[in-house]
Amino acid sequence: MSPAQKKKPRDLNLLALAIVGEATSEDDEEPDAPDDGKDPAAVALGRKGGLKGGKARAEKLSAERRREIAKKAAAARWRNS
Repeated sequence: MSPAQKKKPRDLNLLALAIVGEATSEDDEEPDAPDDGKDPAAVALGRKGGLKGGKARAEKLSAERRREIAKKAAAARWRNS
C-alpha cells in the first residue's frame, strides 16, 4: 500500500485525528505568513513589561483592595451563570 492509501482507523476519534493529520501535513504546508509589520524589538519590550505587570500590580495593592477586586470578579462570574 502506498502512503496515500493508508488503512483508515475504525474508531471515530482516531479517524478524525488521521483526517486532520492529512489535512495539515507538512508536505502541503503553505509558505510562512508575510511579516505583520511589527518591530521585533518593540514586541520584546512589550512582552517584558507584560510579564512583570501582574506581579508588580499585586505587590502595590493593599489586602483590602485585592479583596474588593476579588469580590467584584466573583459577582461578575455568578451574574453570568
